[in-house]
Amino acid sequence: MTDFDVAVIGAGPAGAAAARVAAAAGARVCLLERATLPRYKTCGGGLVGISRDHLRAAGLDLAAVARAEVDALTMTLDGRLTVTRSRRDGEPILAMVMRPELDAALVDAAKAAGAEVRTGVLVGGLRADGADGVVVAVRGGDDVRASVVVGADGTSGRAGGYVGVRCDQVDVGLEGEFRVPGYIAARWTRRMLLDWGPVPGSYGWVFPKGEVLTVGVIGARDQGPALRAYYEAFVARLGLADLPRLHDSGHLTRVRADDSPLRRGRVLVAGDAAGLLDPWTREGISFALRSGRLAGEAAAAAAGGDAAALDAYPGRIEAVLGPEIAAGRVLLGLYGRRPELMHATMSAGPGAFGLFTRIIDGRSTIARQLARPGVTAAVARLSR
Repeated sequence: MTDFDVAVIGAGPAGAAAARVAAAAGARVCLLERATLPRYKTCGGGLVGISRDHLRAAGLDLAAVARAEVDALTMTLDGRLTVTRSRRDGEPILAMVMRPELDAALVDAAKAAGAEVRTGVLVGGLRADGADGVVVAVRGGDDVRASVVVGADGTSGRAGGYVGVRCDQVDVGLEGEFRVPGYIAARWTRRMLLDWGPVPGSYGWVFPKGEVLTVGVIGARDQGPALRAYYEAFVARLGLADLPRLHDSGHLTRVRADDSPLRRGRVLVAGDAAGLLDPWTREGISFALRSGRLAGEAAAAAAGGDAAALDAYPGRIEAVLGPEIAAGRVLLGLYGRRPELMHATMSAGPGAFGLFTRIIDGRSTIARQLARPGVTAAVARLSR
C-alpha cells in the first residue's frame, strides 16, 4: 500500500482539475485512471467560455487543444424554420475539442503540477481507515491510502455509490463522429447547428472539427426508441447517413437530486460522479472543471490539517453551481413543453443572440436572467 495526501479517482476533466489544483497547493497526489490514456469518450466536445478560462488558468494553450472554433450558430425546429446568427466581436461561441486530446492535456497539466498518474487501475471500492484516512482498494494491484479522496469516476463509478449520490434526471445521448469530404467540411467552417428536437426536452447538434463532424442528439432515457429514430432521421437529413462513422456510441448523463450528498467523511465527489451538469443543455465539462477545482482545493487544505475545508465543500459547490442547475431545470421544463417558443426566443434577433453569447461566455448566467423582475413568473406560467 502506498500513501498520499490526496487520491483522485478518474482522469477526466473533474479528476484532472482536482489533481492539478491539489498538487499545485503542495499536496502529494495520486491520480488513478481505469483506462490507458488517451482514451475515447462520448462527448460533444464544445467548450464554453468558463471552460476556456479554466484551461488557460491550467497553463494550457487553447489553440493546441481546439480542433476548431465557431462564431456562427444555425438553429432549426426539428429541421424547419432555419435561422443563422453570427458573432461579430471576434470571440468564438464554442471551441471544439476531441475528448481524448482534451483529457490528455489536462492530465499532463496535473503531472506538471506534481501529481503521480497511474493508468490501467481498476478501483474495487473505498473504505475509511481510521479518522484521518481512506483506502482505495485496487483490483490486482497495490491499494492506495490517502488523507482525502476525490471521486471523479463518472456516473456509475465507485465513489458516487460510496458517498450515496442520488440523481433524479437521467438522459441518453446518441452520438456519431463522421469523417467528411472537404466540400462538406467547408459548409460547416466556423458554424455549428442546434436542432430543437421532436422528442420532448430533446435537441440535436452538429459540432465541426475540421474533417470530422460530431453529430448527436440527447433526451430523456425513457424516450430511448424515439431518440434513436430522431438521431437516424437527423443524420439522414444532414446528408451524412452513408459516410464513414469513426465512432457511433451512446452514453447516459445524470443530474443530481437537490439534496444529493457531495461528501461522505473524507471522500468528496465532483463532476459527473456528483451528477453536476446543466439539466437543460446537459453540458458537463464546465461543471467538471469548476467542481474539480473546488474539490482539489478542499482536499489539499484538509490534507494539510484544515478539517473545516471538507465541511465547507458542499456549500461551495451549492453556491457556485447550484443556481445554474436550478435554472437549467426551469428551462428544461419550459423547453419540454414549448420548444417552438424557445426557438422563437433564441432566433428573435441580435439582442436575443447577444444575450445567448453572454451566457455562453460566462459574462451572465441563466440563473441571473431568470431572476430579473417578472421573468420567473412568466416562465412559470409558460411551463404549465
